[in-house]
Amino acid sequence: MTHSRSSGLETALLLLEILRRIPRKRFITAKQIKDALDAAGFERDLRSVQRYLDTISQHFDIECDTRSKPYGYRWPIHARGFTLPLLSPAEALLVHLAESELHDILPADLLRDLNPLLEHAQQQIDCEPEAQPVRQWIRKVRRIPTTMPLLPAKIVPYVLETVSNALYREQKLYLHYQNVHGEQKEATVWPLGLAQQGNRLYLVCRYEGYDNERILALPRIEKAELLPQRFTYPKGFDLARYDGEGRFAFGEGKKVRISFKIEKAAGWHLTESRLSEDQEIEVQGDLLHVQATVTDSMLLRVWLRGMGPSINEINLGEDAI
Repeated sequence: MTHSRSSGLETALLLLEILRRIPRKRFITAKQIKDALDAAGFERDLRSVQRYLDTISQHFDIECDTRSKPYGYRWPIHARGFTLPLLSPAEALLVHLAESELHDILPADLLRDLNPLLEHAQQQIDCEPEAQPVRQWIRKVRRIPTTMPLLPAKIVPYVLETVSNALYREQKLYLHYQNVHGEQKEATVWPLGLAQQGNRLYLVCRYEGYDNERILALPRIEKAELLPQRFTYPKGFDLARYDGEGRFAFGEGKKVRISFKIEKAAGWHLTESRLSEDQEIEVQGDLLHVQATVTDSMLLRVWLRGMGPSINEINLGEDAI
């Protein structure tokens, strides 16, 4: 009796795992489900998975595409589907916010796998009575850009998917792109990182045969081909450190001591949001004398010039601006 109950529970758990992996909008094959089950520790042969899918299709509102083999399975668009466990309003909110922030930089394959969870979270927020405070809270908060808002540059539809999949799998990419001078270029690259700066996406990569990193703007990539060859991700490369060196601010990571005077009204925010940990500010009448150690970059110089006549006596290291 105990063995029978244990076997029955194991079968029930396996059926739940299969149900959770059936997506909406697109079809999934028995082989793809088997591979996902194997990765989760539920190893079954393909014929067993197919039998389970046949059983599930008889008792749940599952579509089976029999037009060609291998057959595909999916939840219909109108179906509520099957999600376990149910999300609380707070958990649904967290999933919703994470998706809105990460949508553009998640690998396409991973995003498709997460679709059932994302749809369920949105359904919880939209429909459940206890989620009313969450719906109201979303309308009460907004992230405001700190620079002139621009419309995002257009990216060739499949390029982002190809690039993110290559980055996720650590496979080489063959790219056709335009450089900053408008010249057509082709290159085989190793994708090392994907960064979002404002509304723009950048690929950090190494060109085949080189050991330095370069940054390519995704809107300038016209074609991207995922190559079958994998590469060994460089142990010495760290995207956070690369960013900290000012690379996305168009610098070389050089640290300099900056000094300038700025009108109180224009520079008072620097007393709250400092330029660096060692920043020093001295009040001199209607002016603030600011000194700080910063990373020299084009972005820094654009920021300084953007202050206009409210800032003067600027010295950047040994250079005066």
